[in-house]
Amino acid sequence: MGAVISPTEKKPPPVRARRTRETGFHLTGKRTRNGESMLDKIYRSRFAPQTLVAKRELWNTLVEDFLQKYVPKDATVADIGGGYCEFINAVECAKKYIVDLNPDIEKFAAPDVEIVMSDANDVSPLAGSGVDVVFVSNFFEHMPTKGHLFEVLEEINRILRPGGKLLIIQPNIKYAYREYWDFIDHHIALTENSLAEALGITGFAVAECIPRFLPFSVNSSPSQSANLLKLYLKMPLAWRVFGKQTFMVGVKR
Repeated sequence: MGAVISPTEKKPPPVRARRTRETGFHLTGKRTRNGESMLDKIYRSRFAPQTLVAKRELWNTLVEDFLQKYVPKDATVADIGGGYCEFINAVECAKKYIVDLNPDIEKFAAPDVEIVMSDANDVSPLAGSGVDVVFVSNFFEHMPTKGHLFEVLEEINRILRPGGKLLIIQPNIKYAYREYWDFIDHHIALTENSLAEALGITGFAVAECIPRFLPFSVNSSPSQSANLLKLYLKMPLAWRVFGKQTFMVGVKR
């Protein structure tokens, strides 16, 4: 289960990596004159407080009923671009890291989660940490270019132990072509085939691929409630109808 941090114990301050260049408003937490970042504006507009509560419940179900089996209880896990920390807070493991540029990440990370304020293509504070599992969900579509995606995948490969796993949940343009571009911060489009090719180029072997897994968003049936999602996860045939996101496991070669 890993070390337990008591409620009175202070969480260590976020580690901040040196950033070599600006990567676009969609990934940065840079503040504007009124003290608010563009990232803040986008996500406040997109996710109402009640939506965030519902998302946490959905993630708890997704981790417990599906994702946890890929994460050993004694593993060191890094969540890249983890947003509101739903996955990393819910997963059971020995050591937890969240990598994100959102300056408000401290509001959402649980006490046992170490925060790394860094662009995903420079996760130098995690070098030598012996990361066993990296998790990335709904993040690669926000990369400004495919070249940046390659940099991020190479960095993930660098911090993983030999044989370490990269777990990916990624909208698939092949099945979500109607909704994919409805979000202002989506930049590149991927299918399960192009994602697998990118993994192969950057030193991963694809160990598992489910081209159609989850619905496109939390507002999509049947992911509108934790009970529906729990039932859905037990019915792989339904994934072929509703699934618009790919689940892929890459293993560091």
